Amino acid sequence: MNTEQLNEDLKKALEVLNKGGIILYPTDTVWGIGCDATNEEAVKRIYDIKQREDSKSMLVLLDKAPKLGNYIAEIPELAWDLIEMADKPTTIIYDGAKNLAKNLVAEDGSIGIRITSEAFTQKLIERFKKPIVSTSANISGEPTPKTFVEIDEKIKAAVDYVVVYRQEETSLPAPSSIIKLAVNGEIKIIRP
Repeated sequence: MNTEQLNEDLKKALEVLNKGGIILYPTDTVWGIGCDATNEEAVKRIYDIKQREDSKSMLVLLDKAPKLGNYIAEIPELAWDLIEMADKPTTIIYDGAKNLAKNLVAEDGSIGIRITSEAFTQKLIERFKKPIVSTSANISGEPTPKTFVEIDEKIKAAVDYVVVYRQEETSLPAPSSIIKLAVNGEIKIIRP
């Protein structure tokens, strides 16, 4: 993938996100459907595309750990160690979500956030200056596509922009670990 194509993808994806649109993009795990994590209308469109109940929350990607404080009321100390020591993508579910679309946050006020280490998403979030939603590129209840070619044409047609970067990859990514961290220090491993 040349730098020119990467920059073109970043430019187009940013335009779509800034207009409240939906993108289909590669993440540090599987291909994701994404939007501005602070825009309720955009989040609602993703639930509609996935044919998913909005009571099932989706996760959010950030480019840098220091930005967590903008979206979480109180970050448990352990979170910093988990982020620093993670050797694979790790989603942490935090209590006390703030400054995010209300329909993105779980009923108990929690939100899953992953600090991405993937080059495209890092640059995209850094330039967008807000977190983006990341949910697997499938209709709810159907298998999660492991590569771009496995993504249903209905999903591709429903989004406003499909990123070209990494479409040709055939390696199978691993899903992220999921850990729920309570402010009181309680830890629950949801997916190792």
